[in-house]
Amino acid sequence: MAIVVDLELCKGCGVCLKECPNKAISLEEKKARLADSCTSCGICVRVCPFKAMHKNLDLKTGAVKCTSCPVQCEVLNGFIGACQRYRNDGGKLVRNRRLVTDKSEGGPLITAVGAGTSYPCCRPAPHIVQDTIDDVEVITVVTEAPLSYSGVKVKIDTNLFIGNEGAKVRRNGKIIGMVDTEEYGSKMLTIGGANLLTGKDGFIVARTVVEIANGERVTVKVDDGSELELEVGARPIINGIIDTKMRVGCGSATIGMFASVLKEAVDEAIILDHHVVGLLSEHLAGEFVGMSWSGVTPKARRSTRGRYFGEPGPGWGGTDIENPRDAIQSVDMLIAKAGMKILVTETTGQKAALFEVEKDGGVIEIPLTKRVRQSVNTIVANCEEARVSAVYTGGTGGSARAGVAVNPLQVTQAVHCGEAKLTIGGAETFVLPGGGINFMVDVEKVVPKAFTWVPTPATVAPVEYTMTLEKYKEIGGHMDYIRMREDIKNS
Repeated sequence: MAIVVDLELCKGCGVCLKECPNKAISLEEKKARLADSCTSCGICVRVCPFKAMHKNLDLKTGAVKCTSCPVQCEVLNGFIGACQRYRNDGGKLVRNRRLVTDKSEGGPLITAVGAGTSYPCCRPAPHIVQDTIDDVEVITVVTEAPLSYSGVKVKIDTNLFIGNEGAKVRRNGKIIGMVDTEEYGSKMLTIGGANLLTGKDGFIVARTVVEIANGERVTVKVDDGSELELEVGARPIINGIIDTKMRVGCGSATIGMFASVLKEAVDEAIILDHHVVGLLSEHLAGEFVGMSWSGVTPKARRSTRGRYFGEPGPGWGGTDIENPRDAIQSVDMLIAKAGMKILVTETTGQKAALFEVEKDGGVIEIPLTKRVRQSVNTIVANCEEARVSAVYTGGTGGSARAGVAVNPLQVTQAVHCGEAKLTIGGAETFVLPGGGINFMVDVEKVVPKAFTWVPTPATVAPVEYTMTLEKYKEIGGHMDYIRMREDIKNS
């Protein structure tokens, strides 16, 4: 079914150019034109705001129709499908990435990267291999599975403000995910998921999930928040600022860990943190090292002794305090003394300011002393490097199980009871409890560039199941399709 452009309706807006996975569309005289690399995947038809693109009923002359996903690309000789996985090689569709057969210790016999798919679900998996490990006959079944129920959770080690929990995350103005609940010292994003993948902007969602999972750099924007440049394994860039340190703990924990060091440097310390601001002298750790309350009150909402709730924002420690002087709300001169030194810093120690109390209770900023610098450097030295990491999440049903055995429920049960091991691209997974096979995998442990996507849209994950030959027989495995591992490696 070749794509046809209605030149009367085409306005030359360029939306189709941005979405075409094969870069097969150009604009000539403000009208869309199609190149031979067009595979009739239909993305342009679905995204055109003027309904100027449609499919006719005729198979493209000389093209081979791909049946590896419901899109059914029509690929001319020498070109690749929209998923970038299959190439027409002299009239035959072949997987254009060599099967990755490297075996890791304790991993699958081979990976599914480069394996191809078992779609539609009635077909056995593309590779079912056997080998002997420690005198036990072992089977690994592999397939590259299109998963609509998939996404990535992105972990950003930063104390900088990125946006409120639940805020939408956009790419090129399109919603691709949201800000998730924060974890200790890190901000979290959830990108993808079935509802967004099957929504009107599903193509950019699928592409973003795959690019993040494959370690490519992407730029996203949080509603009422920050612009983020994210690359797994690299430092996060937030509003153009490269963050370098992950906080050692919240403000209270920082006080607790370094109370003795801080006591030797100052009379009071305020550790700013958008979660919990710490006040040294009032904190139990301050008492433990021989301090009593100094009379200083920080600008924050009191929680418990020496612990205050900060307000999130673009300032110091991810709070709304942009001028460190504002961190000091008041000084009670019935308790405080003129000349007292107050340190204001963050849980990463990246910013620090020193203040001296005057006779009237006011404070003035003074240069950091050598001892104060050393105390702040102690905090810095105990901070980890900031970086971006991600886990790919998915649910394997359909062809990801039926291609394994004739009893897909028994595949699920074998995984949950530990009789079958699920890996993704050779990497160990965490399988969530409960029904189905919902998993999480660290993308940095997966074979490089292992993920792809299809314009259904869905992401494609390399899925492997490894179990004993005896167990494989028990669950109704496709015994007639087993090949020896050495035969696969040498083919």
